[in-house]
Amino acid sequence: MTTTTAADYTWFEERFPDLAEAYCCTLVRGLPPAELLRRLAGRAEPALTGTDAVVEAAFDLLRASDGRRQLLAMASVGAWTLLIEPNGYTGVTEDRALPASAGTRWVSHFVNINGLDAFLWAEDTVRRLWFEPCFPDERWGTTPDELLDVMHGAGFPFGDDGEAEADALGTDTPGTEIPGTDTPGTGLSAPAAFALAQHLTGVALTPELLEETTFTCGSVEIP
Repeated sequence: MTTTTAADYTWFEERFPDLAEAYCCTLVRGLPPAELLRRLAGRAEPALTGTDAVVEAAFDLLRASDGRRQLLAMASVGAWTLLIEPNGYTGVTEDRALPASAGTRWVSHFVNINGLDAFLWAEDTVRRLWFEPCFPDERWGTTPDELLDVMHGAGFPFGDDGEAEADALGTDTPGTEIPGTDTPGTGLSAPAAFALAQHLTGVALTPELLEETTFTCGSVEIP
């Protein structure tokens, strides 16, 4: 079986730099966008095509609401709903995400402009795994080590394990510079989070999906 790695998602920062700067990306199994929005106590907003339009609208909404509302952009991808939040974090906010995960699987990862990040895997309101992708050695949840081998294979930067970076990028040299970054060994954790999310959901995100999809949109109050 082919393992998805960070190298499969380096395009995200290259192709979508504005979104990659601060985002939350969530996949939820079996809930259509309207039901997901209802569970998050959101309200409907106009549909948008492509993540560039989503990013622009998200910041427009933040300004118009005086920082009180967050845009949610949702699309059905097979049996899953993809939820994208530019500059948001609803998907990893446990007091919202865990109740919303009732009866389903919830996989979410987040990065902000200050370098904070989080990854959440929940099943039917139970937190199975939570960790910071930049610091994967510390993990919480009911099954914190179940995906440990997968996480190593995906390329998360465990301790001083430079070999994981090299393997994930398909090179022989630890600390190899990652495309789209300026510093050797940096930027690996976010692409690895996408790879881990694909392992848990079977959903492979592509540039074309993010560029061409028409998203059902809504908004929620920012906690």
